[in-house]
Amino acid sequence: MPDCSHKTPVNCRWKRRKDARPEEILDAALQLFTEKGFSATRMVDVAKAAGISKGTLYLYFENKEEIFRQVVQQRITPIIDKIDALIELFDGSQADLLRQLINNWWLEIACTSLSAIPKIIVSESGNFPELARFFTLNVVTRSRRLFSKVISRGMKNGEFHIYDAETVARLVVAPLVQATIWMHSLKPYDDDAGTQNYLQLHTDFILKNLLKHEKTAEKHIQGANTNASN
Repeated sequence: MPDCSHKTPVNCRWKRRKDARPEEILDAALQLFTEKGFSATRMVDVAKAAGISKGTLYLYFENKEEIFRQVVQQRITPIIDKIDALIELFDGSQADLLRQLINNWWLEIACTSLSAIPKIIVSESGNFPELARFFTLNVVTRSRRLFSKVISRGMKNGEFHIYDAETVARLVVAPLVQATIWMHSLKPYDDDAGTQNYLQLHTDFILKNLLKHEKTAEKHIQGANTNASN
């Protein structure tokens, strides 16, 4: 076999570049959707930002709606799949699992460029109802069902008070989504723009009302506070 360690043939370099192009296009498009808005972003803008011609862009994506769908499927769906797998394998308390899921969602979505997507959808849902429907079905509904599954388990095993699990899941998810929308809208104009304790307090409020035994709830919250301060 020829030794290619000292030089990279042109065709190999092109292959790597070609393979990377869809990812580069998605990165460029998401940045433009965030900065300019989905409606204002044109395919030619995406091509320019990705460093390719408009014709080349159309070899990969038919339109910007398809690009948006691929951003969701390639960037957010794997995160949801990973959370689903974690739920199936987790063998600890459902309170611990719920806190971990909230933390994971925050770190992998709210703390990344993906945090702009909820605001994009809210802003453009009237103009692009099919995209709003797609996002709701593939992200919002799936995420809520996973949280609902954990909450239902905690109710069935006697760990949590009995409530409507679907409604509780909405109460868990809604403030997280709202926080990401705020980050990309009002945060620059908010004098008190700190979010340092937001996630912890949100989770504490949820668990304090869910956990059946008050001592267990206090112990769980104190433990989380200790871990957060370390």
